[in-house]
Amino acid sequence: GILPPKEKPKDEIEEMVLRLQKEAEVKPYERMNLKELKEAEDDFDEADIKAVEMYRQQRLQEWKRLQRRQKYGELREICGEQYVKEVTNAPEDVWVIIHLYRSSIPMCLLVNQHLGLLAQKFPEAKFVKAVVNSCIQNYHDTCLPTIFVYKNGQIKGRFIGVAECGGINLKVEELEWKLAEVGAIKTDLEENPKKDIMDMMTFSMQNISAHKDTNTKNRDVMKPNIT
Repeated sequence: GILPPKEKPKDEIEEMVLRLQKEAEVKPYERMNLKELKEAEDDFDEADIKAVEMYRQQRLQEWKRLQRRQKYGELREICGEQYVKEVTNAPEDVWVIIHLYRSSIPMCLLVNQHLGLLAQKFPEAKFVKAVVNSCIQNYHDTCLPTIFVYKNGQIKGRFIGVAECGGINLKVEELEWKLAEVGAIKTDLEENPKKDIMDMMTFSMQNISAHKDTNTKNRDVMKPNIT
């Protein structure tokens, strides 16, 4: 136990250094874009061909995802004739949020304002709006605003009327949370922005109920005992 550790042979040390250098080496194709890969493919040896093809496919998928994200990013106006094309038949796996509105209803204008901001924040989702009469005739004002959430041609969520959309004092964070709950967007909010308000309402209702119970008991105590 008192002997010093054996020194590794020089050849073994050099081999280890070379191996570490090779592991740390960045292949030239890993710094290339798709166009450069195409131009330089004749310069790669056979050992790199398979890796280059895998890397090309990876870059291609990343490019497609980026293109899809950049395709949206705004709240677009459509009409009833475009509904099937723009909403029902939207590209696969794309979430579509459509707002049916009437410009004479203040709540609809508020929702349009919020959706415009959310469209910029979540450009991978498709946000559209349409005047309700161009899509559904004789749609009642009490059902507005109406928000439908689609994916792959199926309705995944719906918010119909002022109450379901969040009330006349709706904040953009509250609408963001609603859309995140149905899966349309991935929010960075950690909890429901309306939770504090709901807790306060629950607390107030409990206090009112307790106050009524107390008053009822007090009245019962004060009743004359007539026999």
